Amino acid sequence: MTIDIRPDDLSGPEMAELIAIHAQTMLAASPPESCHFLPIEGLRQPSVSVWSMWEYGALIGCGALKELGDSAGEIKSMHTRAHLRGRGLGRLMLEHILAVARARGYTDLWLETGSMDAFIPARKLYATYRFRECGPFGDYAEDPSSVFMHLQI
Repeated sequence: MTIDIRPDDLSGPEMAELIAIHAQTMLAASPPESCHFLPIEGLRQPSVSVWSMWEYGALIGCGALKELGDSAGEIKSMHTRAHLRGRGLGRLMLEHILAVARARGYTDLWLETGSMDAFIPARKLYATYRFRECGPFGDYAEDPSSVFMHLQI
């Protein structure tokens, strides 16, 4: 597998399309009031680092890390193109984000994902890396459609 993960400034049309697909996927699987994905404008904030994943010149996935302050970050916008899921690409992006978080000296990583069956693979992936379910963090509120997870690094 020849995979290239690189910082992305979100200026390319391929990445704009992938972020739009991510939003559509989240909205199809969750009630709109329970969707907490960042739109492309939200990903362009200075507190957010975004990476794109490429294979043989094709954009195949993305991931982001939002700085929360106090040596903490939140994983955002993890997405792999649907026809490529099951190849370990999400694991590669998660390992990249974990390595960046450690290099930045983060002590805590947080994330929010869905509670519906469509999110089982994501929850299993995070659990494999020792993320544990927890209560809401930051500005999130308790929501039966959300699962909150935390990893102490």
